[in-house]
Amino acid sequence: MGTPTIKDVLVTFFMSEKCYQEFFVNFRLDVYCLKMVLGRVGGFWILFEVLLAQLLQLLTILWRGSAEGLSLTAVLLQLYAFSCPVVFAVTRNFPSVAWAEKFFLMAETAAVILVILRFRGDTLRGVLLLFVHCALVVLLVNYAPVSLIFKMQDSILPAVVLSKLIQAKANYCNGHTGQLSRPSLILSLGGALGRAFNYWNPDNIVENLLHIVLVCVSVVLPIQLHYYRRTKRTRKSKKTWWYCQASLPTIVMLIFLCFCSMLHDPTM
Repeated sequence: MGTPTIKDVLVTFFMSEKCYQEFFVNFRLDVYCLKMVLGRVGGFWILFEVLLAQLLQLLTILWRGSAEGLSLTAVLLQLYAFSCPVVFAVTRNFPSVAWAEKFFLMAETAAVILVILRFRGDTLRGVLLLFVHCALVVLLVNYAPVSLIFKMQDSILPAVVLSKLIQAKANYCNGHTGQLSRPSLILSLGGALGRAFNYWNPDNIVENLLHIVLVCVSVVLPIQLHYYRRTKRTRKSKKTWWYCQASLPTIVMLIFLCFCSMLHDPTM
């Protein structure tokens, strides 16, 4: 079997034979074919994010021996967001192959939480936290009503957005990005762009808006990393320190619940 050519790779993974002819033989920019290529590229970015983003962050923490700068609240929100698809898939009796990568992502995020607490000298708390998480997942799978499962599924996107917003706030208040992984942030940005393109739904304005916000916040995080690693760490002035000290759980929860209720489709 001969070595695959560039055409073979493009036709196999990125476009149809007809689109290849349009682009590289007729030299015409076909809108349908362009959407096909962008959709498949976005799909690959989503896959790479799922498989590698959290793993690279975990390896970065272990390699540097520190979890400085990572917001535990943000990672806990990620764990919630990555657990919801697993609970949904199991309760709906989906085959394991359909949610195996989600389970892998959930396990990676749980490992990140454990490592963060380990480097903060609170290993026991991390173990107990993960034990409680596993118990909650089991309880939800076996006893949660269907309406709650759908609500949780609808809340995934708001949870991810809030997670990134909280991490961006932590970076701003700390004056540095700590041990955030640059490749992980880039993969997350690519995944956000891929989802915004592939999951765009003209009939769901709120979901589209959340995808746009997610892309914007995913852009902010790499910019913060680039900026803070080129500047010295500084304490925030009194004008902004109140913002960093302020705890806004009530406002955050109200926004979160509002988005969840707006996204929920009672006909499902």
